[in-house]
Amino acid sequence: MKRLTSLMLALGLMLTTSFALAADSDPDTLKIALLPDENASELIKRNQPLKDYLADALGKDIELIVTTDYSSMIEAMRFGRIDLAYFGPLSYVMAKSKTDIEPFAAMLVDGKPTYRSILIANVESGVESYADIRGKKMAYGDRASTSSHLIPKTVLLEQANLTAGEDYEAHFVGTHDAVAVNVANGNADAGGLSEVIFKHVMDRGLIDRDKVRVLGYSNEFPQYPWAMRSNLDPELKKKIQASFVAIDDKEILKNLKAEGFVEIDDSAYDVIRDMGGLLNLDFSKL
Repeated sequence: MKRLTSLMLALGLMLTTSFALAADSDPDTLKIALLPDENASELIKRNQPLKDYLADALGKDIELIVTTDYSSMIEAMRFGRIDLAYFGPLSYVMAKSKTDIEPFAAMLVDGKPTYRSILIANVESGVESYADIRGKKMAYGDRASTSSHLIPKTVLLEQANLTAGEDYEAHFVGTHDAVAVNVANGNADAGGLSEVIFKHVMDRGLIDRDKVRVLGYSNEFPQYPWAMRSNLDPELKKKIQASFVAIDDKEILKNLKAEGFVEIDDSAYDVIRDMGGLLNLDFSKL
């Protein structure tokens, strides 16, 4: 039985590897996954200009994809079902621990390739500081989200000595906008999400600003990376990176909440790996 189990595990690993290696290095259609942090249909519609631009710049058909969550996007990249993906820093590090991918561009906001998380609370919850979250309900987005899970959880641990599951209840509601809505509606006492998306949620009128209180902000962290399969054709990879860095269309940049893009490499995300160590996370098992 042990021999059979070992054989099955080895076969599974071989099949996983063969699927990834079998992915076309220069496909006619590039499958591009967008970060599943907002409504899928809205993301697809909003990024049609990006699709058109890349089709023209790369001379290929483009298919935009929004997976159900971060984990399914990681698995799709792992098995070669997508070629490019817009990851959060944490989901990128997780994906990198499972398959051979490489980041190639990160967006600029306020002239910097960095961003912050924001921690908010319902004004009627009695939460006026991080310490007040003790014994309360804290809303996070996806487990693989950086700015709506890893960063705010680390902020609470480092600045208020609060541990999820011990000092407060941690609830995962899927997306950043869902965090803001749950906090505003009182379904959660507090929550953490991307500062940029929080502003976007307010601009769209999804929540009543008077119902939430800003508790604070995190430090600056490296921006969300665009990453691609490492086994794509080298010339295609160069062309993809150059196309992103060259984007200057105001509509495309607005839809991506960016001012532009700069080249980036894997070392920029070592700080995320360090944060995972602080929380005793095993990225390959998240």
